[in-house]
Amino acid sequence: METAEKLIRNRVQLMGNLGKDPEVREFDGGKKMARFSVATNERFAYGEGQFKEDTQWHGVVAWGKVAAQAAEQLRKGNRIALEGRLVHRNYEAKDGTKRYITEVVMSSFQVLEGSAAVAEAA
Repeated sequence: METAEKLIRNRVQLMGNLGKDPEVREFDGGKKMARFSVATNERFAYGEGQFKEDTQWHGVVAWGKVAAQAAEQLRKGNRIALEGRLVHRNYEAKDGTKRYITEVVMSSFQVLEGSAAVAEAA
């Protein structure tokens, strides 16, 4: 039996709402990529009877079969559960400054409201 340390290395699970329809690109050879953002909300109490809501936006990218399924099934406002891995990368912007990005590379998702569709990487 493998230990949890060996099984779980870089795993992200999010439940939230799509901020916009997925943007899909197709590359040479037909490989697809879908990119979108997901908002997660957390409500917490502070002080006496006061509440605050914190919204975090997460950049998500999907490749191949999962990208095609995301393009078909996901629309702005959908509530979804997704799983993937966290990726950090950087690039040089047109103005020469170095930019840093953290995003989730999605491996599977489930639409939570209005459909029981499930997509998973092959």
